Amino acid sequence: MSESSDTTPSAEHGNDQNNDSWQQPFDYGSLLEGLNRYFSSRATRSISWRKSQLDAFLKLLNDNEKAIGEALYQDLGKCKHEAYVTEIGFLKSDIKHALKHLKKWTKAVKKSTPLVAQPAKSFVYPEPLGSVLIIGAWNYPLQLTLSPLIAAIAAGNCAVVKPSELAVNTSAIIAKLLPEYLDKKAVIVVEGGKEETSALLAQPFNKFFYTGGEQVGKIVMRAASEHLTPVTLELGGKSPCVIDSDIDFDIAANRIVWGKWMNAGQTCIAPDYVLIKQESLDEFVAALKKAIESQYSLDPKQQEEYGRVINQRHCQRLAGYLDGQNVIYGGQIDLDTCYVSPTLLLNPDPNSAIMQEEIFGPLLPIVVMPSKQSMADFINKRPPPLAAYLFTNDKSYEAEFIDNVAAGNMCINDCTMFMLNHALPFGGVGSSGMGRYHGKYGFDTFSHEKTVMKRSFIFENNFRYAPFTTFKKFMLNRFIG
Repeated sequence: MSESSDTTPSAEHGNDQNNDSWQQPFDYGSLLEGLNRYFSSRATRSISWRKSQLDAFLKLLNDNEKAIGEALYQDLGKCKHEAYVTEIGFLKSDIKHALKHLKKWTKAVKKSTPLVAQPAKSFVYPEPLGSVLIIGAWNYPLQLTLSPLIAAIAAGNCAVVKPSELAVNTSAIIAKLLPEYLDKKAVIVVEGGKEETSALLAQPFNKFFYTGGEQVGKIVMRAASEHLTPVTLELGGKSPCVIDSDIDFDIAANRIVWGKWMNAGQTCIAPDYVLIKQESLDEFVAALKKAIESQYSLDPKQQEEYGRVINQRHCQRLAGYLDGQNVIYGGQIDLDTCYVSPTLLLNPDPNSAIMQEEIFGPLLPIVVMPSKQSMADFINKRPPPLAAYLFTNDKSYEAEFIDNVAAGNMCINDCTMFMLNHALPFGGVGSSGMGRYHGKYGFDTFSHEKTVMKRSFIFENNFRYAPFTTFKKFMLNRFIG
């Protein structure tokens, strides 16, 4: 999901300030030992504990909606509506879904048993992993930090939560509120930067869950290898958006503008570039401009609904992408206020930085391609993206695109809407990530599916025992082969 955790050291530690059990902020080994002791007490395994924590989580969001919204505004300029839809409300829905289905999720699932093992019963029994580490991201600093925590709690785990240090206000409110509402013996918040993250990654947690960029993802993987810790990585990539010629350009443009410029483009699944034929270019660009101005006005800088880039360093990074490019709309940048306008670029060099790196901002390159096949080839020559989008009314083209284009997630005729469906897993493939979560998939990510077979003493099948007679071999081959 790109750029989640920077390497800026920090002297603040959420556990030092907000959890009386831990007065030595750098003693992360003792911190983990405490969580493991509590997990070993089996307190977190009961359905009643899990439900009580999820209920408390929901109360946290309801009681502090205004304060959380203000923190998100201070960090990213998020308006109340966007903060609710993409962060607070998203988490509420996540919690309610988990509460509704938790009893079913935690039940053992009966499986079939082969004839050779009869009489017997077979099950898959979900059990919590233990103590997990969740490293959040700054672009959706509430949702991407706490949604994995909801899944971890539903699965019965203890957790250390490390919010992004870049979203300083949201990090602070997470560190303040979680110990007030949740079980402090099971959930601990650690604030800070590179030093704190490195120290946590050195500990033998039972699971690492990281949301961020590929570079730090590799660091997490290396750390996990030291203790053979399982890892879920939610990363990012350059999500393509392919525009066919047979569509309603106005509707498509409105949906793309919503998906791209929400959160000022700082969304890991936002369209990163558009591929289109020359014949559709002018009409589509006109529709895009119209949609931008309809949603964000002629002066987005004064528009309450248009957010800000997280900091000046990222503004400068985005400004660098515009050097030498053909900007056909927007392009205004104000470093002092971290403002970058909605910007359209036409036909950048495929080898330029803006076409090689995840943009993670409100810049949208539009690339003219000669054919549908050239578009597919262009996408498939690059690492698999976290999301891919196609706008078309051609059913055969849709089927071909789904079959031929690799991506973590895909949406036809809209952008990012799959995130609202709890029944769908969310995750990357290849360099865009590994593992998945949301809904039952999040519960599974933080659980171990333990296989259990129970056999009876009623009948003893001795075909498997030596010495192996011709008859035994015949029977074994019949049952097993």
